Amino acid sequence: MRECNQCGKCCIAYSDGGLSASALEIEDWEQFRPDIAQYVANGEIWMDPVSGERLKRCPWLEAEPASVDGADLKYSCGIYQERPEDCRHYPTSIDEMVRDGCEMIELHDLDAPKAAQRELDRLMAESRPPLS
Repeated sequence: MRECNQCGKCCIAYSDGGLSASALEIEDWEQFRPDIAQYVANGEIWMDPVSGERLKRCPWLEAEPASVDGADLKYSCGIYQERPEDCRHYPTSIDEMVRDGCEMIELHDLDAPKAAQRELDRLMAESRPPLS
């Protein structure tokens, strides 16, 4: 499995309605991050603060050129430390990564999906802060 190259496919795939936030996350945003909370309406995230319509893309997904010619883009999250749990726990399975066109997947991952899943589980466990 390759390292994440910040292709943004996962964020783009789920940013237009495939994500949710817990009541606690929303409450924290309302109290400490009103800049994030303004994009929440009736418990739904990534809503336009003016029209109330669902945004086509996460307002926190930032793109910058990944190559000199600007043809390729590299994506990052503008609220990485405060992103919703749905985002924190992605990806959960090799099947999900394949479905979403994740560029971390390599051919040998497809040939040995159980080993790839173990590797993914290890990577995800290492990327999360320890429980207190």
